[in-house]
Amino acid sequence: MHKKRINNSLTKNFIQGLRPLSNTLPTQIKKVLKKNGFNLSSIVDNWTKIIGNDISSSCYPINIKAQGNSKYVTLILNVIHGKEIDIEYNKKKIIDKINSYFGYSLIKNIHVKVINTKFKDSLKNQTTKINKKSFINNLKKVENINLKNKLERLIKAYNEKS
Repeated sequence: MHKKRINNSLTKNFIQGLRPLSNTLPTQIKKVLKKNGFNLSSIVDNWTKIIGNDISSSCYPINIKAQGNSKYVTLILNVIHGKEIDIEYNKKKIIDKINSYFGYSLIKNIHVKVINTKFKDSLKNQTTKINKKSFINNLKKVENINLKNKLERLIKAYNEKS
């Protein structure tokens, strides 16, 4: 260990050789890791593998919230409308499965947010109808006949599929 003067008033101790990885990480990444950001990405990536198809088909994780610096972590789930009672009954099961996946007690509580999928589906249908009309209007402006014919076939195939 040796001392090095950075400024006239500051001296720092430096250790030659290996240094901890935490010293090399940028401060933004350190903040994310302290807030369990890595754990959230692991949960999202492996959600169906951790929980199973029956529960994962009706909900998915959106966030992890920690109370200050404590280890009290809450998992926030988006749940499809009508399935919230099933998830409420299975909260303890979900917590146990996630904690056993990580090997330590990470999740202490689950907060449920209900989403209305029918509302989102109706919005998707409205936007596709608007897009079809705009495609047809823009197709009239195309002057190249070959391109116009190919685009008409594409729109026709898309309409038949949907």
